[in-house]
Amino acid sequence: MKTRNFKNSTILLLAILLGAVSCSDYLDVNDNPNDPPISTPQLTLPVAQASLANLNARSMTYLGQYMAYNWATPSNWSANADFARYNVTTNFFTTVFETSYVDIFKNLTYIETYEDPTGAVDYSAYKVISSTLKGFQYQYLVDLYGDVPYSEANQRGANTTPKYDDAETVYKANIDALTQAATLALNLPDTAEDPGSQDIIFNGHMDEWAAFANTIKLRMLVRLSNTGQDSYIKDQIALINANGAGYIASDVNVNPGYSDASDKQSPFYGYFRNVNTNSQTDRGDFTVASDYALDFLAETNDDRLSRIYAPAQSGGAFKGAPQSTVLPGSGFTSNDLSKVGPGLLRSADQDQPIMLLSESLLLQAEAAVRGYIPGGDAAAEALYNEAITESYIYLGVEDAEAAAQAYYTQDLINVGWTSSSNKIEAIITQKWVALNSTSSIELWIEKTRTGFPAGLPVPAESDGVRPVRLLYPASEVARNKNNVPSQSVGDAFTSNPFWK
Repeated sequence: MKTRNFKNSTILLLAILLGAVSCSDYLDVNDNPNDPPISTPQLTLPVAQASLANLNARSMTYLGQYMAYNWATPSNWSANADFARYNVTTNFFTTVFETSYVDIFKNLTYIETYEDPTGAVDYSAYKVISSTLKGFQYQYLVDLYGDVPYSEANQRGANTTPKYDDAETVYKANIDALTQAATLALNLPDTAEDPGSQDIIFNGHMDEWAAFANTIKLRMLVRLSNTGQDSYIKDQIALINANGAGYIASDVNVNPGYSDASDKQSPFYGYFRNVNTNSQTDRGDFTVASDYALDFLAETNDDRLSRIYAPAQSGGAFKGAPQSTVLPGSGFTSNDLSKVGPGLLRSADQDQPIMLLSESLLLQAEAAVRGYIPGGDAAAEALYNEAITESYIYLGVEDAEAAAQAYYTQDLINVGWTSSSNKIEAIITQKWVALNSTSSIELWIEKTRTGFPAGLPVPAESDGVRPVRLLYPASEVARNKNNVPSQSVGDAFTSNPFWK
């Protein structure tokens, strides 16, 4: 299976223009979603996909990188103080919640509820894609917030104050939806409209959408591993096996036609590099490596170090900083420290990953260790080693397969499989390396779930306790105050997800 890299500037421009239209308040009552004035599923799908990619590439990755202690801030910048103090409030990273509802779910629900007024077009394939992406994003909302609007959400004028559904209920509803999406993807009627190039992830290849739905579902099932529901998990994995699509076999990327032009750059790249000049943005200057991340990579002889991070401009060494607003001594300005590396910042038109193959393989490895899929330790080891190899390939390490093998055959805990007595710890630690700067929100969530990587520091200015969730945004509290669950600042540190 190959993911498609569809480079079409017309689709990107369309996504930008429709995005401007689609970003109005999701409670707007002026448009009837079943009688749209300007759009169709063909036009709306790439908008929703690009928006999901942008949110995950920027806000969610940036948040995850700091909560997982991969990035820090140099002494010549005052940015990011909220991270060093773990100042999680109702105004902290509100885009995760707001953009999901105001933009992504709004457009995906439009696709799901759209009926062709002529009755001539069957949009079943579009609805499969919408359901899959909803499952992807709802999983994160539950992981990060707990109870969220679901059964009454996205109805626009029909219900402007949706109730909040129980977190586990939302999780399992989306697991069911993903099961149905994978099955339908493989059994579409011949009359179904082919999304083709309007699908900027898989170009309408529905077998790949089935595999992606299965992989998202596996991620959610593995999340439930501490809840005493092994029977449920195994039954659900049996349904994955029954549809025959398997799991993703390559990285899942979005690309509507990114280019080196204003508002068209690949979103992660455009966070750190200016248009045309390739010069640093301010964010590129004040985002540097943490000392802990660099030390771990160096001490484990990991060739990915020089791909994930870049040598410091001053002196050419790899150097990181602690997460702190008061850095010690001298040599901690942005030019003295390592920044985001060449394996992550390649070009303005680079694909934007939303799930890496390495993550899928590590999920399968954990499922094998826990007895959810067959093969036991031998299967888990093979999957673990393959995941590391795919990470080396993704990051562009020279002679990647040989370099990966030299790495994972070391007699080092959490590197070599046989040297690691706690296999789950090794898997999650390697996930922490492999998803650095990609699906990095996973790293924070996995730290909450498993406690790994062990020994991950917390900032000196915090109270020594890592947050376990986000708080509902102040805008949502004001808009839907009768339904938003009660919360306090302390809940960000004590109110664990239901699967913890």
